[in-house]
Amino acid sequence: MSPFELAEPDSLSQAIALLDGEGARALSGGTALMLMMKAGVLRPSRLVSLRKLSLQTIETGQGGALRVGAMSTLRDLERSAAVKTGWPVITRTLRTLSNVRVRNVATVGGALAHADPHMDLPPLLGALGARVTIVGPRGERSAPIESLYAGYLETTLQRGELITRLEVPALGKRRAAYLKCTTRSADDWPALGMAVVLDGEEARVWMSAATDKPTRLLAAEKILKGKLTDGKALRQAGEAAAEEVQIESDLHGSAAYKRQLIRVYLARTVHEARNAVH
Repeated sequence: MSPFELAEPDSLSQAIALLDGEGARALSGGTALMLMMKAGVLRPSRLVSLRKLSLQTIETGQGGALRVGAMSTLRDLERSAAVKTGWPVITRTLRTLSNVRVRNVATVGGALAHADPHMDLPPLLGALGARVTIVGPRGERSAPIESLYAGYLETTLQRGELITRLEVPALGKRRAAYLKCTTRSADDWPALGMAVVLDGEEARVWMSAATDKPTRLLAAEKILKGKLTDGKALRQAGEAAAEEVQIESDLHGSAAYKRQLIRVYLARTVHEARNAVH
């Protein structure tokens, strides 16, 4: 591992200033960053620790939305009573996200900023209509979760920008499910992740792992509208979903294998969402 400077700012403004330079990287949980540094994939000259910043809250905000500080750990989110009551699909998803040791350390903001397409939360959060608050040298902005991702391990965050908060709209009467297919243990990186949120007779369908970033399946959604219990429509939606995106082969499966997974898991996830407990 290459030598680096470690900075521990006490305020958000200090952190942003320290990040506004070549070779500077934010350090939140560090579960992915440290592995990449040890492998020589990243060689930052400065790490800016965010641990002293007050970004650990999990609360219900205006309109019943869930507001999560970026430095909240995934374990904090998993164990939150408010999340379990209002967004049980998030709690269920987190139980098979990596393992409890990682969830104890990894943070919400760090997980979102990592931009690995195999992550479980981004497709689900996209389907739920989540947004992030981003702060940087030019001030604060809000953006839909999907706008964060430009490609494999690539975000749209600009130099000096940090995710400070995640906001998820109230689930209300919507029903949601996330399913993933792994080639080994249940908490392994998925070969496919599929998220479905049902609102009346309409569905929002997102997938990950088979593509280089979380992707919304618009053609499938169009077919499913008003036909969520129609077996033929589910099969047609699966076929449309398998054909409307560029599938990526990797160690978790070939493009042909993942295409078949999409056909199968779209119907399974719709069924799971229809039977989900509010």
